[in-house]
Order: sequence, then structure tokens, then C-alpha cells
Amino acid sequence: MTIRLRIILCFAILIYFFFLFLFLKRKMLSLKYTLLWIFAGLSGSILVLFPELLDFIVKITEIHSTMNGLFVILDFFLILLLLSLTAIVSKQTDRIKSLVQDSALMEKRIRELEYNLEQKGKS
Repeated sequence: MTIRLRIILCFAILIYFFFLFLFLKRKMLSLKYTLLWIFAGLSGSILVLFPELLDFIVKITEIHSTMNGLFVILDFFLILLLLSLTAIVSKQTDRIKSLVQDSALMEKRIRELEYNLEQKGKS
């Protein structure tokens, strides 16, 4: 990996962390979900700052180019992030469904109570 490429990638990582912390500050991201993105950014930073580690991983996995290895590793982390975020979304979907059902049941009970009160008021 050339020095110029490392400098560009370091600059990109700094921009990445800037936006990550900006989103956290503006509460556009929850802290527990931000930790996933921080972990991904730190992993990418380690690979960019220590290209020897990247070369070692590339040799073990028999990938032909260091850049291809970097993209494969970063794609792997992105897939892990997407998987974890999908699990979070699925969990939230189930919670929303449960809340909507509970709300509908409470609304039905309120209507029945109002109807019963009206009936008692008429008699």
C-alpha cells in the first residue's frame, strides 16, 4: 500500500469518525448502535495504519492483491453490520407489532366501557 493511498484512507477514516460523532451528538444515532459503527471504523483504521497486518491476512487467505484483501475484509465487516442492524430492525418490528396490538385491545376495551356507561346512563 503506497503512502499516498494510506494518507487518503486515513483522511477518509477521519471524515467517517467526524460524521459518526456528529450523528451521535445530534442524537441521530443511538449510543448502542453507534458502538457497532465505531468498531467497524476502528477495524478499518487498524488495517490502514498497520498494512503489515493486512499483508499477513492477504497471504493467509491467498488473495492476490492487498487492495483486494482490504476490500474483502471491509465487505465482511459491512455484512456483519448489516446482519446486526437487520436483527435490530426485526426486533423493533416485533415490538411495534406488539404495541399496536396492545393499543388496539385497549381501544376496544375503552369503547366497550364507554358503551356500558352510556347504557347505564340511559336506564
